[in-house]
Amino acid sequence: MGGKHDMRDPRFLIKHAGDPDYSLVTRSSDGQMLFLANMLSKMKQRTKLGSRIAEVHNGSSLFTGDAGQGESNIRRWIIENDWLEAIIALPLNMFYNTGIATYIWVLSNRKPTHRRGNVQLIDATQWFRPLRKNLGKKNCELSEDDIRRICDTFLAFEETRHSKIFPNEAFGYWKVTVERPLRLKGVTPDRAYKTAEIKRLKETHERGEEAPPVIRKVHKKGTKPDPLHGLFATALTGKPAVVEYEPDGELRDTEQIPLLNDGGIDGFLRREVLPYAPDAWSNPDNVKIGYEISFTRHFYKPQPMRTLEEIRTDILALEKESEGLLDEIIGDGNRP
Repeated sequence: MGGKHDMRDPRFLIKHAGDPDYSLVTRSSDGQMLFLANMLSKMKQRTKLGSRIAEVHNGSSLFTGDAGQGESNIRRWIIENDWLEAIIALPLNMFYNTGIATYIWVLSNRKPTHRRGNVQLIDATQWFRPLRKNLGKKNCELSEDDIRRICDTFLAFEETRHSKIFPNEAFGYWKVTVERPLRLKGVTPDRAYKTAEIKRLKETHERGEEAPPVIRKVHKKGTKPDPLHGLFATALTGKPAVVEYEPDGELRDTEQIPLLNDGGIDGFLRREVLPYAPDAWSNPDNVKIGYEISFTRHFYKPQPMRTLEEIRTDILALEKESEGLLDEIIGDGNRP
């Protein structure tokens, strides 16, 4: 662990669905997901009932870590193995000396048939009983009725205002790097440049939107063009060819594309990228898969917009308050 190859704990290095090994090791400042991974490694696999785990986490477990990083990989490992049954958002100020949001993760390796392939999110943030006297920042608790309501909502497994059900894939995304060609004024448009040459060109030539793209590789005859993935059809010394362009690091961008996106990665690029950057492409070898869970997105309650009359009243009130204020600041201009 800790990035050292000779300290790799096999519990936290896994292979899934033919992908290369990916690490479940998280940053040292936040080990709660690593603790959960350790608990999952101890689940009973050869019994009829299997195992069920419930852990309290803060909000960072839902979203910390980029695609390919330890926290995201643990969420991916959990969700793609269909172990996550539900996450329950608890009221704020539930615990002594902390007011951060907290969540109960409920996991099982023996999901009932009707839950398989799905995750339930429960918003229980408003189900609590105030304390008569605060204990530090703790000012509320779950009453017996609140606990029963949470359990009933979990067992009912129905869509309500406080319960949302999603397919596992709804929390996954592809992180895609989008490239644009390096365009330099004065380069020869019908030849390929070697790596050392390109390095010198970057130091001596000026970029330009209308300049020709720098070619870094010419493919063998018969290679099919695939501009969406960086294989462009062009002409070199009057003959058709398929080439790769040198990417411009200053124009490089990344996109998070939902796994459930209509048309997948290519559909997203055609619909959302190419209309604005026709020369853009992505490298399928650089795509990473990430998972994150956003309670805010799924349970957000927008505040109603104010009426025009309310806005007008506020403006008139401000104008009345500011009457004579300018004169007080700069003084009376008629005084000597």
